[in-house]
Formats: sequence, C-alpha cells, structure tokens
Amino acid sequence: MQYEQRNFNSTVKTTIVLLVAFVFSFQTFAQGPLEIKSSFKRTKIDGVSAVVGDYVILDSDIDKTLVDMKSQGIPTDGIERCQLLGKLMEDKLYAHHAVQDSLEISDSEVYSYVDQSIEYFTQQLGSIEKVLEFYNKPDELSFREQLFEINKLQKLASLMQSDIVSKIEITPEEVRSFFDEIPKEELPVFGTEIELSQIVIEPKVTDEETQRVVEKLKDFKNDVEEKGLSFASKAILYSQDPGSRSTGGKYTLHRKRPRMVKEFRDAAFGLEEGEISQPFKSDFGWHIVTVDKIRGQQVDVRHILLTPKVDPTQLDESKKTLDTIRKRVLEEEITFTDAAFNYSNEKETRNSGGVLLNPVTGDTRFELTKMDPTLYNQVSKLNEGEISLPLLDEDRSGLKKYKIIKITNRFDEHVADYSQDYIRIKELALKDKQLKAIEKWTQEKIEDTYVSISGDYRGCEFTNNWSKK
Repeated sequence: MQYEQRNFNSTVKTTIVLLVAFVFSFQTFAQGPLEIKSSFKRTKIDGVSAVVGDYVILDSDIDKTLVDMKSQGIPTDGIERCQLLGKLMEDKLYAHHAVQDSLEISDSEVYSYVDQSIEYFTQQLGSIEKVLEFYNKPDELSFREQLFEINKLQKLASLMQSDIVSKIEITPEEVRSFFDEIPKEELPVFGTEIELSQIVIEPKVTDEETQRVVEKLKDFKNDVEEKGLSFASKAILYSQDPGSRSTGGKYTLHRKRPRMVKEFRDAAFGLEEGEISQPFKSDFGWHIVTVDKIRGQQVDVRHILLTPKVDPTQLDESKKTLDTIRKRVLEEEITFTDAAFNYSNEKETRNSGGVLLNPVTGDTRFELTKMDPTLYNQVSKLNEGEISLPLLDEDRSGLKKYKIIKITNRFDEHVADYSQDYIRIKELALKDKQLKAIEKWTQEKIEDTYVSISGDYRGCEFTNNWSKK
C-alpha cells in the first residue's frame, strides 16, 4: 500500500524500469561493439553524429538507443541509424528550447528522482555495491551523475512538449470533423468496457487496539529521541508500509505537488529537520513521521505505519451489514446509489453514490483487458445491473474490509460510434491536434536552431527537414 491519494496512479516504478533499460545500454555497449543494420560501410564509434543547439549527439548514443529499445522488447528489425539519429535530434531540440524558453526544472527535483532510482536499484539487487557491479560503474558518484544527465534531458524535453500543447483545446465541431474524416474501414475498435459502483464497509477497531498501536508508535519515537536508535531501522523492522519499508520509510514530498494524503502532508510539513511527529491517523492506519532534510520546496521524510488489528467478530459484522444492504437494494427498498451515500465508509466514492473512477483515464469506464487483475477477477462474471456478494478486500498493509460491487453499465466491444463514444473520440481528436501542433513547432524551430550533421549522415532521409533543404 502506498500513501498517495487512492485515485492517484503513480508511474514512478514504470519510469524507473525504463530507466533501468536505458542505463543497461551503457553497460552492454561498453562490453563490445554492436552489429546493427546500417546503410553505411563504416561508422566512427566515438565520432560526432550531429549537433543540435547546445547538444552533441555521438555515434555511440545511437548504439545505446538501439540497445535500449531491444531491452524493452521493441522490435528493431529494419530500423536504421538514420531513424535513430532523427529521434535523438528531436529530443535534443526540445531540451534546447526548453532551456531557451526558461522552462526550468530544479536540480534538486532531478536529484530526488535519481535518489528514488538508486533506492529502487538497490532494493532489487540487494546493495549499492551490487548495483555498481551490475551496471559496470566505478563508483556511486559517477553513476549518479550519469543518471542525473539522462533524467534532466528527458524532463526538459517533456516540459517543452507539454508547454507546446498546454493551451490547445478542441471544439465539438472539430471532434465531429475529425471523426467524419476517418475512413469507415479504419475506425477504431473499442474493447469491452464497464462502469462500476461499490459500497465498502470497514470493520470497527476497538479502543484498546487503537491505544496499543498508538503506544507502540510512542515507544518508537522515544527510542529514537531518548536512546539514539535509528528511525530508519525501526521502519525497516516494524513499518507495515511495503512501499517504503525496505528504504527505511523514506519518501520525498514537494510542497507544490501534493502526493500523499492530507494528514500525512500536514504532519510532515509542520516539522523541522530531525523532529518526530506525534502519532496521527490516516485512512491507512497510524503513523509517526520525521523529517530528514528540507531542500527548498522538497522535504525528505521517513515514516512508520502500524495498522490496527481487526477483531474477527467485527469483520464478520461488516459482512453481515453488507448482506443486509445488498438485500435491501435487490428488494428495491433503497437504490444502490443512496445506499452508498448513506452507508459506505469509502470517502472517495461515497459522495458520488459509489461510482469508481478509472485511475488511468480519469473517467468512469474500465476496459476489461486493461483492468487491475484483482478487480477483474471480482467483476468479470457479473452481468450489467448485477450486484456481487460481499467480497473480502485486503490492501497491501493488511487492512481488511468487505465490499459489494455493481456493474452499472456494460459496453461490449464495438466499432467506434460518435454518440456512444464521444469522450473517447474527443481524446483521440485532441491528441491528433496536439501532435500536429508539435510537428509544426518542430519544423519552425529547426529553421531557427543551429543544426550540424556529420558527413556520414548527410545522406539520410529524415522525417524532419534537419538538412534545411
């Protein structure tokens, strides 16, 4: 379990995995020359392929990109060096103009991401020494510097692209025009989708159990403050947060980008460096938090989570309550929506009558083939309008509760229909308009930017007019 707001979908781990593949390319290339498909008779391994603005692209960068693609499982048959160089030049163009346009990304933010990457690598391989050995790096400092450069370039390029499309909007007329221009045989096919609502009943925790957890956290606080024991060690040994336990409970927060639940942020941002909070409660259990370091708008914190144990009889009572609610809904004494509003313990869905939002798309539809496996298993056999029996739900911290789920709407796989799929079509139309804006910006900026291509690559047929012919 993570302490981010429940509808927030973190992509940090996915990004780090891609970064692993990218960094791995450095090691692979260092072990020997690559044999890749090329239209050139000879390639200078250490030569300069191109210069875009303030950025230099080496021949070896092209090889690294190819290895990166292979490690991610992307087919590379038929891909030539010219294509790879063109993509690298685009990335450099975005980064160069991000700097020119003062689209800033703080070094501390990049370093924070590097810290997270190092922590993830260490968690996977067991120690920083094994990480350095695996990636063939002489020391941690040089590895961090390399990760810093990679990430800063990527983030600058992403900032520039976001800035280009930030003010682009689309009208209903443009959506209709976009849809009408798609040939019938090329209309997209949307997979089976469903809309869901749920009612969650959490078992009551006894006052005695709550007091036990609070006192234990106070003991941890006293051990650190009075006896000089390590907060990080306590987190590793006792915290019930699997997302941070292995790193000693560490998280990095940013004051202007809310990431955690409100109770957690309020406690963390109210502390000085080295100070430890009193025990406080969130939807996930009870915590204490300490501040390791304050870096401007960023704060490095550690926390320990303890989740109160639930008495089995209380858990049974939750199930019985849901059985009663389900029976009343089926007998039409109360609607599912009203039951969720009046009885559900889940804050995020209660006020909307139990309606679940897709954390990836932000709308109410879930495509069956892309659903969370656990949720898929719970609803895949339900028909539209059907309500599940009470389901035992357990999050990663061990907190148990019961829920019932209703499929409120089901949309079978079908060819895109304008009226039925307007929201999805609008997204496609907006993305098309944004891509065209980026293409136009790219062509204009190429004309205004210093670009030099080495002799070996001047014969390439690029998608963009890098040769300025």
